[in-house]
Amino acid sequence: MINVRLLWIVCLAFISTAAASAQDIEPIEGIGPAGPLEVVHDGFRFTEGPAADAQGRLYFTDVFGGRIHRAQPGSEVHTVLEKSQGANGLMFDAKGRLFACQGGPGRIVTVDVETGEMTPFVEQYNGKAFNRPNDLVVDSHRGVYFTDPRFGAGKQDAAAFYYASAEGVVTRLGDDLNFPNGIILSPDESTLYVLPYQSSKVMAYPVEAPGKIGDGKILCETQPRPDGKPTGGDGLTVDTKGNLYLTVPAIKAIQVVSAEGETLGMLNLPKAPSNCAFAGPDMQTLYITARNVVYALPMQATGHRFGG
Repeated sequence: MINVRLLWIVCLAFISTAAASAQDIEPIEGIGPAGPLEVVHDGFRFTEGPAADAQGRLYFTDVFGGRIHRAQPGSEVHTVLEKSQGANGLMFDAKGRLFACQGGPGRIVTVDVETGEMTPFVEQYNGKAFNRPNDLVVDSHRGVYFTDPRFGAGKQDAAAFYYASAEGVVTRLGDDLNFPNGIILSPDESTLYVLPYQSSKVMAYPVEAPGKIGDGKILCETQPRPDGKPTGGDGLTVDTKGNLYLTVPAIKAIQVVSAEGETLGMLNLPKAPSNCAFAGPDMQTLYITARNVVYALPMQATGHRFGG
């Protein structure tokens, strides 16, 4: 016989826990959230690389599952590419090409989202494959900035970040960061931001020309753990006003930072986030990849569209 009283207590505990999780996200003035956090997709191995196409549809990777998916809230997940070979960061250009960091073979590829056909974009630097490209951003000149952390021995001589021009010419921009991970441009493409995983220092570089940067400076630091120990970041995105959204897995949060480096607030989450991106028809939903799930968080802020 079902113990109704016990069942009711369990249900109340579940509701209270869910409500507490939602209440942990303190609103940030002019940014949001504008509604509750929702799990919109579940059951993956390790979600990453959220990106929006021209219609605002969401794409993301299941890195360990070896797939690239397309999805919208309330709809089934469609597999765009099987055997993605460790695809991670994604972004579209103005022509509708999906660029992907393909970790296994150590290269950047483009993916035809209708056929799943892959085309190599850049495959090596100084005659060697990249270590394991992690994240990327496409600029208005059809070039790609991307990070290439070093796992173990690595294929390259260092962990670095690069620029690949539209013609496929690769330039190493920096190799002095400890595990460069996330990368994004400011909306006007005058500043390149790099988010290291094994350092709390978020770097900002002036863009002097496509693929040419000046000396970097520390924009801000990721929030430490409750015990004061430093953290690092994973992926990041930017809104139309230039505010940055830094995923900080160690504290299960997204740190929102102004273009001047001021921390505006924290978006606390139930699970550790790996990356985030704005999508949806109005680009006002922040999608967050976090371990085996994808979260959707309605925002007041509007995400910036890159690629053209």
